Amino acid sequence: MEIKQQLRLSQQLVMTPQLQQAIRLLQLSRLELIDEIRKELDANPVLADEEVDPRARGNGDGRNGDATIEPKSPDAPAMTAEKMQASDLEKRSEDKAVQEIDWEQFLENRTLQQPLPTSRGGYDELPPIEQNLTKTQSLVDHLQWQLQLSDFTESERRFAELVIGNLDDNGFLDLKGTERDNGERTPDLGIEDLAHEAEIDPEDAEVVLREMQEWDPIGVCSRSLQECLRVQAETFGYDDLELAIIDRHLHNLEKHNYQAIARDLKVTVEEIYEAVKQIQKLESRPARNFTETDDKTIAITPDVYVLKDGDRFTVSDNDRGVQRLYINEALTKQLLKDPQAKEFIGEKLRNAQWLIRAIEQRRKTIIRVTECIVEKQREFFERGVAFLKPMILRDVAEAVGMHESTISRVTTNKYVHTPQGLFELKYFFNSSIRRVADEDIASESVKQAIKKIIDEEEKANPLSDQQIVELLARRDGIQIARRTVAKYREMLGILSSSKRKKLF
Repeated sequence: MEIKQQLRLSQQLVMTPQLQQAIRLLQLSRLELIDEIRKELDANPVLADEEVDPRARGNGDGRNGDATIEPKSPDAPAMTAEKMQASDLEKRSEDKAVQEIDWEQFLENRTLQQPLPTSRGGYDELPPIEQNLTKTQSLVDHLQWQLQLSDFTESERRFAELVIGNLDDNGFLDLKGTERDNGERTPDLGIEDLAHEAEIDPEDAEVVLREMQEWDPIGVCSRSLQECLRVQAETFGYDDLELAIIDRHLHNLEKHNYQAIARDLKVTVEEIYEAVKQIQKLESRPARNFTETDDKTIAITPDVYVLKDGDRFTVSDNDRGVQRLYINEALTKQLLKDPQAKEFIGEKLRNAQWLIRAIEQRRKTIIRVTECIVEKQREFFERGVAFLKPMILRDVAEAVGMHESTISRVTTNKYVHTPQGLFELKYFFNSSIRRVADEDIASESVKQAIKKIIDEEEKANPLSDQQIVELLARRDGIQIARRTVAKYREMLGILSSSKRKKLF
C-alpha cells in the first residue's frame, strides 16, 4: 500500500450547460422557441427585444439629438450670456440628478406601472374582446343542452350524465375498462352498473338510454355500430328488409357479399342493392360534426421558405413572430456599477450572450440543412412528388459536416414552404425502392404511384394488391412485394380491394 501522484492526459466530451441549451433549442419547434424566448425575456433583465427599446424609451424627455428644434421668432429677444450660463448650470444639475436615479426602484416601478387607457371613441362600456370570441360546440355541450330540455327525473338525469361522460370520440357509449399507470386494468362496466350508481332501476335505464339515442345526432349513445344504424333506421321508417340486413348481415355488408345476404333472406340481389343504397345513407359516426378542435383553424407556420428565382432556388428563414434579442447595454452598464449586483448581472449577461448565440446558430443550421436538401432534391422542387429521390440522414450529414443526430434534431417539427406545397423537413428522407434498368426511387414516390393507380381503377372491379404489383413493374419498372403494397396502402388509409368495390 502506497500513495502515488500521477499525471494523465485524456480527452472526453463534457456537456456544458451552454451546449445542452444549444442542443435543446435546436430541436424545438417554432412555437416552442417563441415560448422559450418569452420565458427568457421575463427571467433575464439584461435581455431586450426589438419591440421595446429601452435606449429609445430613455430619450423621450426631448433633451437629446432627436429632439425637435423650434425655429426662433425674429421678434424674440437674443439670449444673453448670463441666461445661457444659467441654463447650462440648470442642465448640468438635471443630468446629475438623472445619474443618481435608483435604477432598481425605477425598473420595479416600470414593471408595476399600469398601461395608459386608450381612447375607444365612446365605446368604453363594451365588454373586452375575450368575451366576444366563439368556439365550436362539442358533442358533450350539445347533449347537455338537450338534457336540460328533457323531462327526466333527478335519478334519470344522473344516469344520463354518466352516459354522456362515457362517450368516445365517435359518439358511442364506451364502458370498457381502462389500463392504469401501474399496469392494472379496470373491469368492464354495463348499463346495470351505471344504473346502480345513479340509483335507478335497470329497466328504466334502458328506456332512458333509448330516448337519448333519439337525440340529435340520431344514434348517439349507442353501444355498437349495429345499434346505431338500427336506431337511425327505425327513426327514419326503414322497412323490414333493411332492418334485417342491419341485424343479421352487417359483416356481409362490409365485405359487399350481397349474394349471401340474398340467399339467406330469400330475396333477389336487386332488392338487396336497393336496400343497401338506403343503409349507406345512415351515419356510422354520430359525432362526425362535433369535434373538440376545428381542423380548418389549424395552421402551420413554416420555418423556412424555398423560393424559385429564375433558374435557382433561394432559401430564407421566416423570422416573423420570433423576437430578435439583444443586450440592453445601457441598463447593464448602470447595474454593473453596483458592487452587490455585479456578480448577478455578470451571470445574466453570460446567459444572454449564450442564448443569442444559440438562437443564431439554430437559424443558420436550419438554413444550411435546407439548402442541402434543395440541392439533392432539385427535381422534386421543380417537377413534383413523383421525382422525389431516396435520401437518408447520413447523406445530408456528410454534405454539411454534421452528425446524423444533429440533422435529426434540425428536421424534427420544422416545416418548409416550397413551390410544391408545405412539407416537414422529415418528409424528404425516404428509403429506396429498386427499379428495373433505372435508378432507385423514393418510397414516398411509390406511395403516390399506388394512390394514383387506385384512383384511376374501375370502381366496380378494383385492383388487388398483386395486380398493383404487376402494374407497377410493367408501367414504372418498380420491383416491390405484395406485402409492401399492402403496407403502403394501409399507411395511405386505403381499404382492400374487396372493401373498395362499388356496384352502384
